[in-house]
Amino acid sequence: MKQIDAISLISKGINIHQQQYWADLGCGTGTFTEALFKLLPAGSSINAVDLQKQQLNIPVNFTQANFETDVLVLPPLDGILMANSLHFIKDKQKLIYKLEGYFAKAKSFLIVEYDTDSSNQWAPYPVSFENLATLFTELGYTRITKLGELPSVYNHAKLYAAIIQS
Repeated sequence: MKQIDAISLISKGINIHQQQYWADLGCGTGTFTEALFKLLPAGSSINAVDLQKQQLNIPVNFTQANFETDVLVLPPLDGILMANSLHFIKDKQKLIYKLEGYFAKAKSFLIVEYDTDSSNQWAPYPVSFENLATLFTELGYTRITKLGELPSVYNHAKLYAAIIQS
């Protein structure tokens, strides 16, 4: 994915007016981490987490860890980005409950996923936007917004971005 596409997909979910602390869980090679970095105002901070050691080309705090099972050492967060990582989690509700403890005040999840519920070897537990909205609604969230979508080169389903806030 081109950097401009990643920025375009998530930009409407980012508050560009105040310094913030974010975590990118399952950052991979950093496509969406870099997009987030370019969108956040000066003085903001990103903690990138991935199972594999990553060499990111931006100034972020990197932690090699399993965000599903490990206890992460993070500052109180304003937002959590999960771009193409939630589809690896079977018990999404349990993970969300765990992640809620990392927020400073209001909760803000920025999710990028394939808009499908059909699993494959690369996305064993996919979540369409409709099912993502249902999941978060059942957890008491009322502000669930689809930010946009793009065609995917890896899957017949489109890639979507959503912001979920408490």
